[in-house]
Amino acid sequence: MADTLKQRPEFRNIHVTEIRNYRLPPAGIVSILHRVSGAILFVLLPFVVWLFDVSVTSEVSFESFRSAFVAGIGFVPGWFVKLVCLGLIWGYLHHFTAGVRHLWMDATHSVTKEQGRSSAIATLVISLALTVLLGAKLFGLY
Repeated sequence: MADTLKQRPEFRNIHVTEIRNYRLPPAGIVSILHRVSGAILFVLLPFVVWLFDVSVTSEVSFESFRSAFVAGIGFVPGWFVKLVCLGLIWGYLHHFTAGVRHLWMDATHSVTKEQGRSSAIATLVISLALTVLLGAKLFGLY
């Protein structure tokens, strides 16, 4: 009877030629994106510090901060500044929700494969939904 069942492929060491056939589980996707979002936040930290400094120094600097989103900064157009800020928004929201997911898993000590899958999907949905809401505000849709 075991011979009649189709054998599922077993992947141990993924070779470059087998990447197309490999399906990463949602928890793996969240894990990779958690690292990517952390790297984005780290690399763009000087930009975040500059934005904060310009926004709170004085009323004049706050106006230049607001105009950066419309007129741009130097040769960088305003839409690109908004796009970078949208990337920062996604990076922060995803890193935060994935971090809360990890804290929850560490605190409960009872994570099954299905709980890991459902919490990973919830992390993706929550971070993307919040990013869309704040991105719509950033681009002036409401």
